[in-house]
Amino acid sequence: MFDWNLYLSVFSSMLVLAVVAWVLSIIIKNVSIVDSLWSLFFAVAAISYGLAVENLSAKGVVVIALVLIWALRLSIYITARNWGDGEDYRYQAIRRRNDPGFAFKSLYIVFGLQAVLAWIISLPLMPAILSSSSLGGVDMVALALWTVGFVFEAGGDYQLARFRKDPDSAGKVLNTGFWRYTRHPNYFGDCCIWWAYFLFAVTAGGWWSIIAPLLMTILLLKVSGVSLLEKTITSRRPEYADYQQRTSAFFPLPPKDL
Repeated sequence: MFDWNLYLSVFSSMLVLAVVAWVLSIIIKNVSIVDSLWSLFFAVAAISYGLAVENLSAKGVVVIALVLIWALRLSIYITARNWGDGEDYRYQAIRRRNDPGFAFKSLYIVFGLQAVLAWIISLPLMPAILSSSSLGGVDMVALALWTVGFVFEAGGDYQLARFRKDPDSAGKVLNTGFWRYTRHPNYFGDCCIWWAYFLFAVTAGGWWSIIAPLLMTILLLKVSGVSLLEKTITSRRPEYADYQQRTSAFFPLPPKDL
């Protein structure tokens, strides 16, 4: 079930959201707000697909609800985490590489790029929400996988937020809770969530949307997630090298005894 016109309409909505956020970033001189915007692109997609259906199926209602729960939680968490901290060092580096003229360039190298990626990754939401089929066994597996992912992502974020608030944690490494079994429980959780959306789509005939979870997995592992974060972390936290030796990078596994 693929509707090009609807898919392009969703992209237009995402671009409008990206442009509005870009204008705001110029006013406050901080493009880090794109991190809070990321999950909201998918909320826009889910709502748009839902409005395109006269009678939503139970599956459509469930998928929209799951997307909104995930998107709003993540956006609120990131906004609260970054509030008052100024522009993130990653975007400061991008700004330096693209000055002069970064204010305009950020429209396409930051906000536009995020909108395009979100548009592609949102593919499974279309067949899952437009589907008229009832919830079946595979959908129950998808719901269970989504729940596991959400617990790891939200739980990992909560544990990290508490750790950062503790003044005694300065320079130390979080290696308890979910972080005892994986160095990136939030990224692992996010990966599970997108494979869950794909499973919802598969039962509606949307097997072609597999590009979305594959792309998200690559981004989390090799581009903006694990790989990017770990490039500089050992210089800031000397204990991290030992933590890397003991703890799985992504999939939760028992820690190694060295």
